[in-house]
Amino acid sequence: MPSHDPSSLPALLAGPILRRLEPSRLLVWLVVSRPLLLTLHVQRAERDQTFAIEPDSPVCQSLPIGRHAYVYLVDIPLDEPLPLDTLIDYDLCWVESGQQQCIASALPHLLYPGRDKAAFMIASNNSQLLHGSCRKPHAPCADGLVRADAWLAERLDRPEQRPAWLLMTGDQVYVDDVAGPMLHAVHQLVECLGLFDERLEGATVADSQALYQSAQNYYQRVQLLPDIPVNLPLRERFFGGVKKPVFTSANAQNHLITLAEMFAMYLLVWSPVPWRLLDLTPPALSQAHAQRYAREKTAIEGFVTGLPQVARLMAHLPSLMIFDDHDVTDDWNLTADWESTAYGHPFSRRIIGNALLGYLLCQGWGNEPHKVDAPLQQLANVLHAAREQGWLDKTAQDACINTALGFHGWSYEVAGQPHLLVLDTRTQRWRNSSRPARPSGLMDWEALSEMQQKLLDKNAVIIVSPAPMFGVKLIEGIQKLFTLLGKPLLVDAENWMAHRGAASVMLNIFRHSRTPTNFVVLSGDVHYSFMYDVTIRHRNQAPGIVQITSSGLKNSFPETLLNLFDRLNRWLYAPWSPLNWLTKRRRMRVTPLDPDRAKAGERLWNGSGIGLVRMDQCGRPVEVKQLDARGFEVSFLTRP
Repeated sequence: MPSHDPSSLPALLAGPILRRLEPSRLLVWLVVSRPLLLTLHVQRAERDQTFAIEPDSPVCQSLPIGRHAYVYLVDIPLDEPLPLDTLIDYDLCWVESGQQQCIASALPHLLYPGRDKAAFMIASNNSQLLHGSCRKPHAPCADGLVRADAWLAERLDRPEQRPAWLLMTGDQVYVDDVAGPMLHAVHQLVECLGLFDERLEGATVADSQALYQSAQNYYQRVQLLPDIPVNLPLRERFFGGVKKPVFTSANAQNHLITLAEMFAMYLLVWSPVPWRLLDLTPPALSQAHAQRYAREKTAIEGFVTGLPQVARLMAHLPSLMIFDDHDVTDDWNLTADWESTAYGHPFSRRIIGNALLGYLLCQGWGNEPHKVDAPLQQLANVLHAAREQGWLDKTAQDACINTALGFHGWSYEVAGQPHLLVLDTRTQRWRNSSRPARPSGLMDWEALSEMQQKLLDKNAVIIVSPAPMFGVKLIEGIQKLFTLLGKPLLVDAENWMAHRGAASVMLNIFRHSRTPTNFVVLSGDVHYSFMYDVTIRHRNQAPGIVQITSSGLKNSFPETLLNLFDRLNRWLYAPWSPLNWLTKRRRMRVTPLDPDRAKAGERLWNGSGIGLVRMDQCGRPVEVKQLDARGFEVSFLTRP
């Protein structure tokens, strides 16, 4: 494992990543290797405005995640609003070894050819968006964020074509499905940056250092649970991984565990800089594991080659994010039984909590900082204390996790036309108390009621729901069948129709008399892309509802299986089919729109990439495309 003099570490390890930008406010997320005085230069109308950024000042909160790693959230209020729909150049500068550094000199991969500064735009509306989910580093497909960067590179001087937001709608990281080389990189980065250690409970290892040195550290983490009967359900549901015939093969044998591992993963999926410090020569492994490691190493090396473009994209487009299950763990809160198993064991509860704290610091913080202030400040206290003590205090860490697990402020809104509402469909589940093995509703009655209040009297709304509100009926039927057989975990039975109460309330919201005139629902999760036009039957002046799903950024569905499901769904749920009247959506007419590059009749597009949506002034989609990572575009709808 390579060793590094801390003074030789790159000053900026990740970022700058643009987060929520407003005319009178700039939010930028980055990670530095040491406390750093920064200067942000913003150029508008030929005038360069300069902002001094000092850590732990009103404009920059700094949180240590290790001895040589600090997360900065730069939050600058502006007295004079920035112009809308206008390209604004910016630069980030600092002094390193007595030399003035800036993006061009220290981070040239963040600049497009022929440019000496990065640039952003603050849109006057939310009518054009890029959106995607499910970015698994070792998936055998290209990266949709790299494709988005290439698309933006062709439009640098055309602000009217820039999206208002890069929406990342779930599974930005896979902490539960980790390739061996990625886990090896995580451990090297933990050591290199001195990311904080922690004490563990309920495992065969007492602390993080014992974990990293354990013989079960790679491909065998299920063995870290003591071999006693009470741990068997946890092994099966949480750590062992589940073969999923419909969606994916979940592999939890390398599941991330510690908070340090979670932080390291974020740095490694968003920045090429930390990879320059690492060596992927395999650790000591059995022959079978060594062969698997070699296969995965090729996939991870391919992923790393695209990271300069990914970092460049995130330095030029403001991003908004929300979690889904793989950001925390597969099947997170799928059933009440799952919850009682996972939260009832100190080891799995710590893992879930650590992943949620990682989301808080690396994703949730930049969406709407004041909303997450309570859990964020508690996490800040834990991290600052660890900076002094060298270890995370177990009692304080557990208390912080309890706060995060009980927190219900993860959803957020962005005002504008259309109004943008991003849903938390993971932590406020409608549990099936009488049948705890059945899937929980994605949102409970209280959360759905709050959502409805936010929708009332709006003209047009974009809803970001990580799982599609209107999905493929056949696949939902298969999920229901497995649920009736008592095996919902085998098929990721997480859809809005899986719980009668949640489905009924959600559908009734669309039928409310004061509901918006136009809805656009943006989703991911399912590893294929599609578009549905939805209308309410027998209703005059019904709202227009469009379901647009883009998935995955770097993941895909088994090709043969998806083709079969697509064909069967067309036959079994054709408009004349009586099976439609057996679904919970029978009061709605769901019309698929075919992708233009698909074979005749195919409605599901299978290919990694990212979605592009453009809406008119009334919030109706006029352009819906999938920017396929293979370099071409797939159109679902094109209107002048």
